[in-house]
Amino acid sequence: MGPLPVGDDTAAMPIGRDRVALLTSDALVEGYHFLAGTSPRAVGAAAASVSLSDVAAKGGRPVAFLLDLLVPPGTPESWARSVVEGAEAQLSGFGAHVVGGDTKPSSRTAVVGTLVGIGDPARLAPRTGARPGDRIVTTGTVGRGGLAYLQWLRRPSSPRARAGLLRIRPRVHEGRRLARWAHSMIDTSDGLADSTRILAAASGVRLVIEETRLPIDPALRRAVGSPISRRGRAFLGGDYELLATVDPGAVPVATAALRRLGCRLSEIGWVEAGRGAWLDSDGRRTAMPEGGWRPFDRGARRTASRRT
Repeated sequence: MGPLPVGDDTAAMPIGRDRVALLTSDALVEGYHFLAGTSPRAVGAAAASVSLSDVAAKGGRPVAFLLDLLVPPGTPESWARSVVEGAEAQLSGFGAHVVGGDTKPSSRTAVVGTLVGIGDPARLAPRTGARPGDRIVTTGTVGRGGLAYLQWLRRPSSPRARAGLLRIRPRVHEGRRLARWAHSMIDTSDGLADSTRILAAASGVRLVIEETRLPIDPALRRAVGSPISRRGRAFLGGDYELLATVDPGAVPVATAALRRLGCRLSEIGWVEAGRGAWLDSDGRRTAMPEGGWRPFDRGARRTASRRT
């Protein structure tokens, strides 16, 4: 076992006294993570972004990316080139680059990315690090993925709506800054609900989120005529923000530090002794609702559609 526990989205290996290599790998599969006909540049950018987000949650600096393409025979070479171009464009904005990879025939299209980064072993913010008394904070807003999903439901054949489901803003710079104070940190790729459950289970503590303090995406608040409840939209997943636990005294200084980067940091709850993830709504606690980013899974849609 390395400096990070097995089960974290990112692995860490010492490469000197004061540095670790951060390694993370993820896959996007056609029909599950993106639809046929989606812009290949958008697919490539998303493949890079999901791994960038994982490294961001460890406060790391991304360096190099390997990209493997599994494609059916007859797939145009231009499609593969566009995927690589999309990944490179996203990575280069954070000082990283595509350095290699492989292409193999497959019955289904899939894109597999592996990202290498550099981190500080003293600031890895493992999932196991949440402590009773910590405050819970999140970057940005809650519900970006839910909003993208609603826009796609309304216009499922729209190329723009399909690409919107893959549009991710990895919080790399914010993660490096927030890691100075974070005891634990995770990205909200599968939504804030799932992320709080993961942190609670890994750390052996109870996380309590105050619903009234959630920074819900303003456009999501205004969305009407949806088959999904407002709460369901917020917890649907696909946000790719950072969720962290910090000392109470660190909240103001961390908030100011991220504000200088142009990023909002919101205090949304606390950590206490106990187990599980809970949602506090005007003093009444309920178990955190179901979440998880599975936009094309019909079972997931039925779960998300239940009124809460």
